[in-house]
Amino acid sequence: MTEPDLDRGKEGFASAGGCSDLGCEQERTRKSILVDMDGFYASVEQRDNPELRGKPVAVGGSRERGVVAAASYEARKFGVRSAMPSVTARRKCPDLIFVKPRFDVYKEVSLQIRAIFAEHTSIIEPLSLDEAYLDMTENLQDVASATEIAEQIRAKIRAETQLAASAGVSYNKFLAKLASDYCKPDGLFVITPAMGPTFVEALPVERFHGVGPATAARMKELGIFTALDLRAKDETFLLKHFGKAGRHFYWICRGIDHRPVLPNRIRKSIGAENTFPRDLTSFDDMRAELGPLVDKVWHYCDSTGVRGRTVTLKVKFADFQIITRSRSRITLIPDRSTLASISAELLAAQFPLRKGVRLIGVSLSSLCDESSEVDPQVALAL
Repeated sequence: MTEPDLDRGKEGFASAGGCSDLGCEQERTRKSILVDMDGFYASVEQRDNPELRGKPVAVGGSRERGVVAAASYEARKFGVRSAMPSVTARRKCPDLIFVKPRFDVYKEVSLQIRAIFAEHTSIIEPLSLDEAYLDMTENLQDVASATEIAEQIRAKIRAETQLAASAGVSYNKFLAKLASDYCKPDGLFVITPAMGPTFVEALPVERFHGVGPATAARMKELGIFTALDLRAKDETFLLKHFGKAGRHFYWICRGIDHRPVLPNRIRKSIGAENTFPRDLTSFDDMRAELGPLVDKVWHYCDSTGVRGRTVTLKVKFADFQIITRSRSRITLIPDRSTLASISAELLAAQFPLRKGVRLIGVSLSSLCDESSEVDPQVALAL
């Protein structure tokens, strides 16, 4: 589709606030692209198995306690979504075809796509295997139009992988993400500086970056349901009720997002979880299930050199109630045995249990590179 370029409508961006409202000089318009592969896992399976094409496909476990990892667009028409229990998905779509995930293949395709991005920019912020932000303000091929670059990327992805990608183009990350969702699947949409403030006016607060379920509930208690409701509150009010995040909410509801695209971003946490074939009730059975989860988390740490300070145990009970329990250390967790020990202690603290457990998860957060560890005595001396 033909859309205006970001360089048009700058006056709309300046009048909407922009950098000058923050007491600094107005910068030239940033050019951000969000590329999102359409139904990635399911699309790869349909590509590699012609018999699956045009049919409702779910990648994930088909057993009673399985979960859908991804759904084809044919399955989505029936209401099948990722993270949905497999039994629910089967109920919604009786003809649903379940396929076991092949993460090694998905990673290989993801690297192909990443190489295409790298032909245009070195500023790439991956969000997952199938989604990434690209900063095209200054691009390697010196193409003036970010829209043209997005078209080139989508065309090359299709040519090299036989897969479809949607792209959103805008002057910041938040709006690029909104734009990418606007014309899925296999679409391209551009939100120019002149369009931005009006484009977000009717958005519910849940659509804004940084607004999770708890924050959305708090906003609704205060009579804030949409962007226009947020704009009606001054910055002092938002800071009072939401702390430092209030300043972010003040700007984002006006279509202004100053977050840069962050290449080589260190992920905030790494975790693994497992749903059991039957509800577990004994500590010994649950502790045995912790081992493989700890192995997965520590394998990531060993392969990347990343370490963390906070261990979190997740427990989902038979009635689907979820609890999390965490423990943080001053120093980085040095080895697998320490991670396993803390995980087991967090689990033991939950006993005796009044109901069975259907899922356990272990995650490690407060991540940083192992080489960045600071001796606690030195830190105290500073």
